[in-house]
Amino acid sequence: MATVRYLVKDVEQSITFYVDLLGFELEERMGPAFAIVKLGDLNLWLSGPQASAAKPMPDGRQPEAGGWNRFVLEVDDIQVVVDRLTQAGAVFRNTILSGVGGKQIVVDDPSGNPIEIFQPK
Repeated sequence: MATVRYLVKDVEQSITFYVDLLGFELEERMGPAFAIVKLGDLNLWLSGPQASAAKPMPDGRQPEAGGWNRFVLEVDDIQVVVDRLTQAGAVFRNTILSGVGGKQIVVDDPSGNPIEIFQPK
């Protein structure tokens, strides 16, 4: 099992995105600051602004959502997933790219965290 922590701007909005649009299941909710959603062997920790993970570092840096590190979600039909996300108003960082291993696209969750949607060849 793998666990990824994403800092999010709004835990409730993030739960809706991951559960309704990407097929995750809500495992646990700890008030407005934290939730765990699960898909297969992946636990995704959604940490809101009130969570301990969002507190400033000793050197003053402030953890925040976004960036380019991401987890990859393998799908059978990338176009079906892209269409569902598009209808829901999701923001994509690129268009579907084809490479030697398959097709991929990067979509932002509601807090700007990237997710790579990948369809292997």
